[in-house]
Amino acid sequence: MKVLLVDDSKTMRNIQKGILAQLGYSQIEEAADGLDALSKLGAFSPELLLVDWNMPNMDGLTFVKKYRASGGASPIIMVTTEAEKVRVVEAIKAGVNNYVVKPFTPDVLAERIKETLARVTAA
Repeated sequence: MKVLLVDDSKTMRNIQKGILAQLGYSQIEEAADGLDALSKLGAFSPELLLVDWNMPNMDGLTFVKKYRASGGASPIIMVTTEAEKVRVVEAIKAGVNNYVVKPFTPDVLAERIKETLARVTAA
């Protein structure tokens, strides 16, 4: 499965990559912000996206809206420090399938990925 990691923190992308590798995912592309991610969509065609909210150039919420508006249908998990209920609701309305609040444990991220993929498969 192809996974796109969108986060301005290289450290956070490395943490996510490690967790994904443990889950058996090896086709991983990284993007440093929403603009970078948009430029990689065509060539990479991700089947799952892990997206940070707060990034320079283009934040995660704007990226999600543009991705969905362009017909992008792959599941998106927002991985962010934004924990307020209003923000979670805003992200879900924009097209996010699931939500993980930083800091998280590997088990929490793994569980959210499994949940999200199971829901999308069932739909």
